[in-house]
Amino acid sequence: MVELTDKCLSGLKPLFVTDGLRFYSEALLQKYGKWVEFPRTGKRGRPKIPKLVPDKDLRYAQIIKEREGGKLQRVEKKIVFGKNIEQKEISTSLIERQNLTFRQDNNRISRKTLGFSKKLECLYGQIRLYCTYFNFCREHAGLVQNDKDGVKHKRTPAQQSGIAEKKWTLRELLKFKCSKTPTN
Repeated sequence: MVELTDKCLSGLKPLFVTDGLRFYSEALLQKYGKWVEFPRTGKRGRPKIPKLVPDKDLRYAQIIKEREGGKLQRVEKKIVFGKNIEQKEISTSLIERQNLTFRQDNNRISRKTLGFSKKLECLYGQIRLYCTYFNFCREHAGLVQNDKDGVKHKRTPAQQSGIAEKKWTLRELLKFKCSKTPTN
């Protein structure tokens, strides 16, 4: 997953925030880490083995939740790699809300469903279509803009970010001819 995410990023690395599972830090280190070899000291014994250290631009934090009896007892925000990370930046609520919305709207990624995809490529295609619909065709209650007369209009994320001038219809989305363009 880190490889797929990296392909979508520009040159700057974002702040990665996950739960406390150790595999995330290992995966980030494998992708963004550098091997450091230590010089020989001339003393007896084995030399220090090379070590994988994070890149100076890598910023990674974890949110560790402790539960007891099914109830949340404590939330700890822990900076794992990087500097200049403020505690208020460490949050997974936006992506968790996004995941919930996707699971509710999309039967293929719901838990314990009968509407699964038999082939992974079909699942990827369906998720791409849904994400495009979500950003270009679906108005969001949190994205409201007032017109000249003071009337509030809901907007799509594509409108809000300046990518689209108007809300697309599903017909416009399905007829749109897309082509891949290099990002570098």
